[in-house]
Amino acid sequence: MRRRDFLTGAVAATAAASTALVMAGRPAQAAPAKPGGLAGLTSMTTGAKPISVQERLARIARLQQLMVDQKIGALILESGSSLDYFTGIQWHRSERTTAAVIPARGDIVVVTPAFEEPSIRETLAVAGDVRPWNEHESPFARLVGALRDRGVTSGAIAFEATTRLFIVDGVRDASAGAYRVVSGDALVKAVRLIKSPAELALMQTANDVTLAALRYVHGNVHAGMRPNDIATLMNDATEALGGAPEFALVLINEASAYPHGSHQPQTLHEGSVILMDVGCNVHGYQSDISRTWVMGQPTAKQRKVWDTVKRGQEIALSTARLGTPVGAIDDAVRAYYEKEGWGPGYHLPGLPHRTGHGIGLDGHEPPYLVHGDATPLAAGMCFSDEPGIYIPGEFGIRLEDCWHMTDAGPKLFTELAKSIDDPI
Repeated sequence: MRRRDFLTGAVAATAAASTALVMAGRPAQAAPAKPGGLAGLTSMTTGAKPISVQERLARIARLQQLMVDQKIGALILESGSSLDYFTGIQWHRSERTTAAVIPARGDIVVVTPAFEEPSIRETLAVAGDVRPWNEHESPFARLVGALRDRGVTSGAIAFEATTRLFIVDGVRDASAGAYRVVSGDALVKAVRLIKSPAELALMQTANDVTLAALRYVHGNVHAGMRPNDIATLMNDATEALGGAPEFALVLINEASAYPHGSHQPQTLHEGSVILMDVGCNVHGYQSDISRTWVMGQPTAKQRKVWDTVKRGQEIALSTARLGTPVGAIDDAVRAYYEKEGWGPGYHLPGLPHRTGHGIGLDGHEPPYLVHGDATPLAAGMCFSDEPGIYIPGEFGIRLEDCWHMTDAGPKLFTELAKSIDDPI
């Protein structure tokens, strides 16, 4: 799931009030720095290399072997991050179906509206058959035709988990019920969960950009600014550094106590708590960093909560061991918070959300650092580490850094913030 999509629905309407959430579209590659950009900021992404054709073909081959082993004839996936992951196609969802058939054997087939075909071909990175459909024609008949042409005339076919129901129903109807529909979730996860060196390198660059942009913003905020002013500054800095902004969530004062914002208008002043949760992408791969600080001198309570959250981040990392169920990381943080008087469990004041989420092409993707997720931790998995504490009516503190698992243990993309006085 794209974090931008989730947060837009949650708080975008309050962008000019106490919460700012400034979004940008997701381009095909890292954004060029703005001519004459912000003082002292230059692109950090000129050397970033997009995912190669060879890597995408290896992904498809891995997926196809899984389908052969499980006796699944094909995977159908519509526009979204998984379509991008396997084929390179970057396209939005609408009522007009664009989807790909990846058969267990043979080349892929892409079905798209005829007038969108040139745009689809711009980002298609692997060999495949593009089959356009005109407005009076059925895309589902095209998809069924593709299945049959690849030798899939009956048996099980899988759909990527986020595929909309009208597409599943359309294929079922167009095939007169010839296929048994199964979930493609396990197939896709088996390929996507473990990041390659090329993916990790892009995520490292994205995190480097976001941290540098945060450092710039931290040095340039001033009294009288509203959340939208700060968010715009963040996105401008991100672009100047060569990243493509994904989101810039800014919560100040009491709004910081609500993880995704409040409708109450706020203005920055001496003593304000500033919580920023921000990210960008570089060739599609995302960063996600949160920092919280106080304009002026923090109170003893703010300092104590900040230190507790940082200790929560450290506990999450120390719990991360190969083979450990990822949900155990959340359990360990929550046990510490309860000893400190927060919660219990997911109750406020305390930590009402999971300790972290997977990240890659999507800002939020499985697995999740949440109680009950039994996914064994493996090298190459990537996560956020963000065990915030929120006190309704007062303030909230969230610190967030992303990390990936290695054979030697967890490795951070960015160092943890040092203190509330040195918060970036």
